[in-house]
Amino acid sequence: MKFISWNVNGLRACVQKGFGDFFAAADADFFCLQETKLQAGQIDLAFPGYQSFWNYAEKKGYSGTAIFAKQAPLSVTYGMGIPELDTEGRLITLEYPDFFLVTCYTPNAQQELARIDHRLKWEDAFREYLQKLDKEKPVIVCGDLNVAHQEIDLKNPVANRGNAGFSDEERGAFGKLLEAGFTDSFRYLNPDATGVYSWWSYRFNARKNNAGWRIDYFLVSDRIGSKIQAAPIYTDVFGSDHCPVGLEIGL
Repeated sequence: MKFISWNVNGLRACVQKGFGDFFAAADADFFCLQETKLQAGQIDLAFPGYQSFWNYAEKKGYSGTAIFAKQAPLSVTYGMGIPELDTEGRLITLEYPDFFLVTCYTPNAQQELARIDHRLKWEDAFREYLQKLDKEKPVIVCGDLNVAHQEIDLKNPVANRGNAGFSDEERGAFGKLLEAGFTDSFRYLNPDATGVYSWWSYRFNARKNNAGWRIDYFLVSDRIGSKIQAAPIYTDVFGSDHCPVGLEIGL
């Protein structure tokens, strides 16, 4: 099965920059989006053979997630069932006979870690939510998790130590998530790879200079880690400040 995840940083803008071409070329079984920045009815976007599922933020023009799926799910869940964490459209879960698919847009801790307390509440709740799902059947988790886990996951680790996305607190929370029974698919196949990123600032010619961060992931339950076949990062695909990431897995 083939999965794609992409933080599109505004779906309407991304559609004007070739989103549909990549969607068609990818021909994924599941195509997950983060940061759609939409409200219901603001875009008319459908693809033959796919059902779509949307979670919108209450705040207009902010956050939001979506999944396009070729196969109808057994059930769909929006959010985690925690009111204070479910207003920003950050989570969708599709249940299938053999697995759960979760797409996530993790809250950003913001400059000077202004939102770190909210972020850590999210991290704890998200980990518990995934562990609960994992007790039922294997889980595939994707999305912009807004953290570079290791120093090899960003170009300038020393300069960014303590900044949002590379704080000790966020990195520690991501480590706890992996320890809870999940495998980082890209690192599983590429344990020592450097210079492969999924997000670049729009400033300072960051993408041209490949001064990026790997903050977009596919995680899978440890017990299906051996089924990972490929974990591409599509660094040559433009249209957002993030590029798409993928997973191919034998389920």
